[in-house]
Amino acid sequence: MNTSALTFVLWVFAGTALLPSGVRAGDGIAPGPLSVPDTLAPAEYVGSELCSGCHAAQRARFTTTEMGKVILEAPRTAVEQLGCEGCHGPGSRHIQQGGGRTEGFRSFKRDDPTPVPERNAVCLQCHEGGLRMDWAGSQHDMRNVACTNCHSVMSPASEHGQLAKPTMMETCAQCHPSQVRRQQMSLARMPVAEEKMTCTNCHNPHGTPNEKLLREPTVNETCYGCHAEKRGPYLWEHAPVVESCANCHDPHGSRNDKMLVRPRPRLCQGCHVASRHPSTSYTQTAAQVINRQCQNCHVAIHGSNHPAGNRFTR
Repeated sequence: MNTSALTFVLWVFAGTALLPSGVRAGDGIAPGPLSVPDTLAPAEYVGSELCSGCHAAQRARFTTTEMGKVILEAPRTAVEQLGCEGCHGPGSRHIQQGGGRTEGFRSFKRDDPTPVPERNAVCLQCHEGGLRMDWAGSQHDMRNVACTNCHSVMSPASEHGQLAKPTMMETCAQCHPSQVRRQQMSLARMPVAEEKMTCTNCHNPHGTPNEKLLREPTVNETCYGCHAEKRGPYLWEHAPVVESCANCHDPHGSRNDKMLVRPRPRLCQGCHVASRHPSTSYTQTAAQVINRQCQNCHVAIHGSNHPAGNRFTR
């Protein structure tokens, strides 16, 4: 018997069992839905004080967090007034069964069977505006990243943002170890390790309509936030600079000067192999490239406003 036939037989049998006494399946009455007896009453809200009976230690830690101080001491909305149950769901069944997981009750642990989108929806009840407006459909949302993967709700792990790790870089490095750890410790890098800036100065992890979760529409607009002197407009523009700063610079760090993706003059000769100069690659000791290399002559490499600056020499 195939699957569809077996399903039909089970449906007829279940419907027959549910018919009133004295009525047969062929009497023109459609079978009712298959029901499962439930000895437990529907889950109800019982209040945060009952939660403290078993979870006193967790409550004590929670009260030291930014979120705990608001929810438990000065709730502002109907959801916050529910206390623990505003996030975890009604707790009556959880109590009746002596703890553990029950239907409709969420723990937010990594092994919680509640789907990640449903868990995240609980957080978005209060945190849906501002920087989180583009969360739906963002790279992290599509990869099933839970809010609790990056944020520690129940205990203070960081000074700001209730992050899962003490710093922003450590939090991001949970998933981006090679990029964040290795490059941010390179010879030439952004001052992220010194905490003078963070990953979120350039990226919005909660979602943006831009590539790489950048805060600004393009790589260049992001860089201009700190490097406004490179913005222009210029009378003579350098094509790779106009296209993207990342053509020449690695924003996460590099072993080369100025965070260049390759050392000079190799970087310049990636495009200018046979342009006006001999096409052979210069060495570090060649007369034309001693010290600052190509920029010994082409000093305005990001663009020039001089009438005779078409070669970026002034």
